[in-house]
Amino acid sequence: MYSSTFELLISVILSAQATDVSVNRATAALFRVANTPESMIALGISGLKKYIRSIGLYNSKAENILRTCCILKEKHGSMVPSDRESLESLPGVGRKTANVILNTAFGQPVIAVDTHLFRVCNRTGIAPGKNVREVEQKLVHSIPDEFKLNAHHWLILHGRYTCTARRPGCVDCSIRSYCEWDGKPSG
Repeated sequence: MYSSTFELLISVILSAQATDVSVNRATAALFRVANTPESMIALGISGLKKYIRSIGLYNSKAENILRTCCILKEKHGSMVPSDRESLESLPGVGRKTANVILNTAFGQPVIAVDTHLFRVCNRTGIAPGKNVREVEQKLVHSIPDEFKLNAHHWLILHGRYTCTARRPGCVDCSIRSYCEWDGKPSG
């Protein structure tokens, strides 16, 4: 959970290869003591690691977060920038993270493609692609503007809870009749 754009940024950086539950648990305690770039820097590397050690890859994430906080403080007046180039220049921030921030915090009509969304788009035929960038481009061109702010959330949730990797819930799927997946059970 987050209550500022900065907290969202830190949460998304921490979420790489981690569960939402582990990130929410760690950030609940972390954000009570450090919810600005300055207060995060004040924790230092060992202080930050104490809060996030239950999250995978916490050593490199801690280093990236502190470097990001320094850049935010020095170059952006401690504010999270609202442009892709500046976001992607931050340590620990790639295209997907930048897209989450641009979409969720700044209302820009971009699509963040994660593993769930990539699987759903390829499996169903909604936007098949060989890589996440190709899927993203197809989605941006095919999803009507009025749905772009929420589309990636809906598709990610569909991938997490219905169109799962190992046991897709085709029987209960609300888009079953539109799905082009050859592996879905008949009936």
